[in-house]
Amino acid sequence: MTVTFVVVPQWQGSGSPRAMRLVDGADAIRGDLPSATTRIVDVPLEAGDEQGSGVHRLSAIVAVRDNLVRELSTIDGVAVTIGGDCGVELGAVSHALDADVAVLWFDAHPDLNTPASSPSGAFTGMVLRTLLGDGPAALVPGTALSAERVVLVGARAFDPEEDAVIAARGIRTIDAETLSPETLIAAVEATGARRVYVHIDLDVLDPADMTGLGSPQPFGVRASLLVESIRALLGSFPLAGAGITEFAPATPEGAVEDLPTILRLIGALNS
Repeated sequence: MTVTFVVVPQWQGSGSPRAMRLVDGADAIRGDLPSATTRIVDVPLEAGDEQGSGVHRLSAIVAVRDNLVRELSTIDGVAVTIGGDCGVELGAVSHALDADVAVLWFDAHPDLNTPASSPSGAFTGMVLRTLLGDGPAALVPGTALSAERVVLVGARAFDPEEDAVIAARGIRTIDAETLSPETLIAAVEATGARRVYVHIDLDVLDPADMTGLGSPQPFGVRASLLVESIRALLGSFPLAGAGITEFAPATPEGAVEDLPTILRLIGALNS
């Protein structure tokens, strides 16, 4: 399998006051990727405008989405997108999406808000809902992701609207306590998909295994189990694409401590 890494140091989708740490996180990961198969996507320096959408920094998010899609269109084989915030997945998932692809959303947060329901207005909490077809016209993809092809894994911080969407649309979920290679493979089999897109927001991990997070949540997935589960998954289903997001180290020393875990996850995706 030929894998190309696409680094997108977007911070504008984040609602954290420490959002700029996401740029440092993307750069830290990039330093350990093979330069011959790594590309960088330009991110505007400016914050961007809401443009009446209810999404903070909408104009910058649209610009990054368009830049990423252009870059992905030139890549043969599988792309692994490295964020930045979860908003980078808007372009990455849309590019990889096909009728036979299931999306595995490993994330402490379901990202199922809309501008109307979001407590923060930050796009990082709306990404999956937008991919499902609900959101500002400037961001909703031309082909929406089917809820039947989504598996939400490790989520444990829900807003009321997100609970309602999961119930109404029948989105499959696996919590951190019941995740295993077997439950993950069974959930994908139930979608009827033949390939998978794997989204990993690093806050799906337990904070004991990852410190460089903007919004850590307790009782997450242990890193060893996540690596094992992804390896098993990709032993059963080909990878259509993947993304790793939300690495926000507080210091260069903190980045060094967390990078071995991130590289194990990248190795599992590239196995």
